[in-house]
Amino acid sequence: MVGRGGASYVLILYLYLMWNFDYWSRRKVNGPKPQIFYGTFPNLLKRRQHMADDMKDIYQLYKGRENFVGVYLLRAPQLMILDPQIVHDILVNDFKHFEDNDVGKLINRDKDPLIAQNPFILMGDEWRQQRSLLSPALTNSKLKVAYYIMQNICEDLIQFVNENSGPLNGKDLALRFTAESLSDCILGVKANSFSRSAALPITDNVRKFAENNTAFIVFSIMVGLCPKILNFYRAKFFPPDCETFFMDLMNKACNLRIHDNTNRPDILSYLLEIKNLYKLPEVNMYSHIMTFLIDGLDTTATVIAHCLLMLAFETECQDKLYKEIMDAASENGKLSFETLNSLPYLDACIHECLRIYPPGLWATKCCTKPYKMSNKNGSFLHIRKGESILIPIYGIHHDSHYYAEPEKFNPERFLLPQSSARHYKNKGQYLGFGDGPRICLGMNFALMQCKGALSALIRDFSIKSNAKTKSSYKLDAKCFLASHHGGVWLDFQKR
Repeated sequence: MVGRGGASYVLILYLYLMWNFDYWSRRKVNGPKPQIFYGTFPNLLKRRQHMADDMKDIYQLYKGRENFVGVYLLRAPQLMILDPQIVHDILVNDFKHFEDNDVGKLINRDKDPLIAQNPFILMGDEWRQQRSLLSPALTNSKLKVAYYIMQNICEDLIQFVNENSGPLNGKDLALRFTAESLSDCILGVKANSFSRSAALPITDNVRKFAENNTAFIVFSIMVGLCPKILNFYRAKFFPPDCETFFMDLMNKACNLRIHDNTNRPDILSYLLEIKNLYKLPEVNMYSHIMTFLIDGLDTTATVIAHCLLMLAFETECQDKLYKEIMDAASENGKLSFETLNSLPYLDACIHECLRIYPPGLWATKCCTKPYKMSNKNGSFLHIRKGESILIPIYGIHHDSHYYAEPEKFNPERFLLPQSSARHYKNKGQYLGFGDGPRICLGMNFALMQCKGALSALIRDFSIKSNAKTKSSYKLDAKCFLASHHGGVWLDFQKR
């Protein structure tokens, strides 16, 4: 039996959890009724389906009659945008009103020096400065150098598949490739990722903070329940042992490059140049290196694995891609950098994979300058500085109004001039890499990784889905990021 004091505490807690749920109704913004404790997205905690599917359900329910709806991430109010043209305006045309990514609010840069210079979390002028500093590291000439390094890694990938019979975990295979290519192309060191007996320290440590970061997940939930926590406390993102590993790795790689006096015109050489030119603290340069390692490891591996999965399901598409690759390959079966980037069907396969399973299932933006937005009924909403905007990328990508049979892998939809990736992007309907000034900084590097790995594997193997792999495209509710439910298990048959 609960005493009066206990009942009072329960009542106070109930009122606290509920009091903010009229935030959008007071602003005359429609939206789904939030649940106590869970807010609008119950499966953030319940995990009965993926949180992105919660967003998709809301998107499908309201898109015909609203341009935007009010939602709650636990207790934190956010404005979900349903109209792709408004999405395009937010990301591109009216970018000055939404310059910052909302995630930057969660990070304490003093506690986390390894991501302190990452453009994704930086805000305002500081974001501009750091992005302009890093952009020259990804010029076409530097990517070309990286690609020729990557070709050897592709051969290691082929050898690894040849030496391992039975079904292979597609995500594990792709992670081995991205870990090795990033280690060699960025740091100039071997990671030995294709050794069965060797540990995969880079991959394991990225997973510690990207997938299995329980402490930061708990902190994020606390912020959702009590947003004002951010006024006086921000948790550390990097686990200490993970931070020590990467600090040591980058220190060894930089010292090796300096002492060997290697003249390799790659990304690390550029970063060492700007460190000396601008007299940057060592930890700042390490943070720049981590930007490439974080952004290019798991997300790119996810795209490679999912694209292999979809090509295994759709054998006709795989045959078309194989023909395109073989018709373009030189006598030794390899593709030059220029040829790799001129294959339209390969490009379309990757964009279609990114449409079905975008690594960024949603995006959050912070209003940096007051903005007026119109609704379908002609009314206007004045968005205040500091308010959060939510873009349901997964929902938009699976809208049958824009993509016929959205659950079907159909690369041809990206091949026509009137339906190219650029066409969809300019309408706010395709956001595989985001859009506008904050579009993914490493997009071209990631595409090169994907194209290199896929072309090498398709050239040498006929890829089939293993019986362990579930055939329907469905997000794994247990994973925060995009992941095919049940995993990606593939059989590789030598051509």
